Formats: sequence, C-alpha cells, structure tokens
Amino acid sequence: MPVISDTMCYTRRHCRKDHIMRVDLLTREYPPHVYGGAGVHVLELAKVLRGLVDDLRVQAFDGPREPGTDGADPGVTGHSDLPQLEGANAALRTLGVDLEIAAACEGSDLVHSHTWYANFAGHVASLLGDIPHVISAHSLEPLRPWKAEQLGGGYRLSSYVEKTAYEAASAIVAVSNGMREDILRCYPSIDPERVHVIHNGIDLNKWHAPTGEAGDELRERVLAEHGIDPTRRTVVFVGRITRQKGLPYFLRAARLLPDDVQLVLCAGAPDTPEIAAEVEGLVADLRATRSGVVLISEMLPQPEVAAILSAAQVFITPSVYEPLGIVNLEAMALGLPVVGTATGGIPDVIVDGETGYLVPIEQMQDGTGTPLDPETFQHDMADRLIRVLDDPELGRRMGEAGLVRAREHFSWEAIGVKTADLYRSLV
Repeated sequence: MPVISDTMCYTRRHCRKDHIMRVDLLTREYPPHVYGGAGVHVLELAKVLRGLVDDLRVQAFDGPREPGTDGADPGVTGHSDLPQLEGANAALRTLGVDLEIAAACEGSDLVHSHTWYANFAGHVASLLGDIPHVISAHSLEPLRPWKAEQLGGGYRLSSYVEKTAYEAASAIVAVSNGMREDILRCYPSIDPERVHVIHNGIDLNKWHAPTGEAGDELRERVLAEHGIDPTRRTVVFVGRITRQKGLPYFLRAARLLPDDVQLVLCAGAPDTPEIAAEVEGLVADLRATRSGVVLISEMLPQPEVAAILSAAQVFITPSVYEPLGIVNLEAMALGLPVVGTATGGIPDVIVDGETGYLVPIEQMQDGTGTPLDPETFQHDMADRLIRVLDDPELGRRMGEAGLVRAREHFSWEAIGVKTADLYRSLV
C-alpha cells in the first residue's frame, strides 16, 4: 500500500491538511456592490481569512471590478450575466452567473457560498471537484415568502436551489442560535452535527464615533446635509425597505413617541413597489402630524452612517425576521443602546435590560413572521424606546455595555479563526 502524504491524496476528501491551500468565497455582494449585511460579512471575512489560508479567492456577481476601485482586491473575480440570458427571469440569470463561478472554482480545495444567489455555484463546484461546500446561512427562503412578490416564479426556483444546496452541503454556518434552529426546522433532513454557529462580527477600527476636528466637521456636514437637528432626542433606523426589516411597524409605533423625538430613517433599496409605496405613505402621515421625520433613501458611505449614529440616543431594529443583524453590532460599536425585536438572532446580540431592550413578539407560523397582535407589538416597541429616551443615564449605561459586548464577543479576528478551523475539519 502506498504511503499517503500531504501532497499525495487519492481524492481531496481522503486527505487532511494542517493548513488550507485554496478557498473560494462565493457571493452575490462584494464592493462596490454591497446592499446588506451579507455583503458586509463576506468583505470582512475575506480580510481576516487572507491571513489564515494560503490562497483566498472571491468569486462575485456584478462583473469585473475596475482597477483601483473599491473591491478590486487581489484574488477577486467579478462575473457578469450571460448575454444569452438577457431578458430572462432574474433567478434564471442568477443561475447563469453561478455556472460561470463554478467553472472558476476549478482547483479549489473548498468553496464557501453566501446566500441562495451563490449556493448553486457552490453546490456545482463541490460536485465537479469532489471538494467540501460550506454554506453561510444569512437568511432562509422558506422564512421569506413575501419574496414571491419580488421574484414571482423565480421564488420557487430560489427555494429549490437553497434546499438542494443545504441538504448536500458539507457544513452550514448559522450566524446565530436562532438561525440554527430555523435551519433544522426548515430542512429537517439535515444532520444537526453539520450546522455550526459562528456569529457575524464588527470591525471596531471602522465603526466608531468621528473624532478630532475632522470628525466634528464630518458630523456637522452630514447632519446639515440631511436636515438632522443635533439638539433633538433621536431614534435611528438603518436598513433596506423589505418585509423582514419591519419598518412599517416602527413607523406606526412612532406615532406613540413624544413630539420632540426626531426620527432618522436611513432606508432605501425597496424590494417591491408595493412596500416602497407603503413606507412612503406612512412617512407622509407622520410628517403631517410631527416635525423631524428624516428619510434618507440613498446608500451613504460608512463614515457618514457612523456620523449619524453618533448623534442619536437609541437605535431601533423592528425586524420580523433577522438571522443576526450586523447593523445592531454597528450601532453598539458607536455606543448606542439598541431596541430590537425578540426574534431570530437578535437575542444573541442584545442583552435585554443591559445593552438595550428586546421587544416581545408572537408571530404567525406561516413563514412571514407577521405579528399576531401588531398593535401590542407596536405599543411595546414605543414603550421600550421611551424608557431609553426618558432616562439618559440608562441609555449611557446600556451604550457602554453594548460597546463592551461588541468588542468581547463579535470581533472578526475570532470569527475568522473559527471559520478556518471549520475548514480544516473538512479538507
């Protein structure tokens, strides 16, 4: 019998390595095309993994990155839609890009896909190369049935792709304990031993209040540009306009807040025209009865978001579905107390009564996450916000505790090590 060395394996699965040679991260989002938390996750994970694996590559959507621009990093390849699929259903165009990505993964030791958009690429690459496929679960299609509004028949295709990839994956990373429970409930055939909890993280070197003279100038400019009054008590929301983010519930809860409270909504990229119209209508209703309702629909650069957060008293996350919510960590890194729904992975982040408040919710079990009693949910949300707004010392203590929690439990360096250890267990 021949001796098997580190460089001589019958197949990749029959040989363990003390180090990892090549890993391909597969993602729809990568700078400059980042729309949500999954894109932030992949960017930060790539940064730390470059020091932990020999050869890290990123296979992304949205075409080649121009040299010298954000996202044009070594090892990053952007793939474009296949011209043959121009005008086809969006989900079908996604699968076309996935096939390009799968072909580009030839020679990889392990592929790691993020969101259903890239899951099919990872699944195909795994089959072709007999290599492990790791999936990070940032959301689950069965728990987002409202996406049928956005994707039409493509939602059935995206659901099929996700189910197929998850059930065949070598390992699945859940970004919270709540997400792990959701995965096993949605896909009961998956062995629980294959589902690992590794939280999202926060870059504390980036997420902090602006400092010094330049920081003061930035904050003053950003607040002035958007009509934000720094002398008013302020609640901030940051997120996309989707059903899962629950913005309409907050806008209704805001009717119960004192008139002097300012609402700053960094909210854009609506999933559908219907929810865009709903949010616009609710904002108009609020503006008809109170001042200080600021809607910022464009995606702001990170330093400007940090400047806005630094001028607030409390952050709100009214989501009805949230695997974890990187935005909660970003607010905590700025020293803000966070009021968030007690659903999904949010309780992994917010310590109720210590770093903020969890808003209780009873939800329909049809996958939509719709509150069984919206009025009570909205009342409880307003109540928690008022508790923080009316007690500045409480808000200060919660903000300090949140910053400590973000620093001690959600550093990207620790997350990178845990992820690399998972890779080593599979190759």
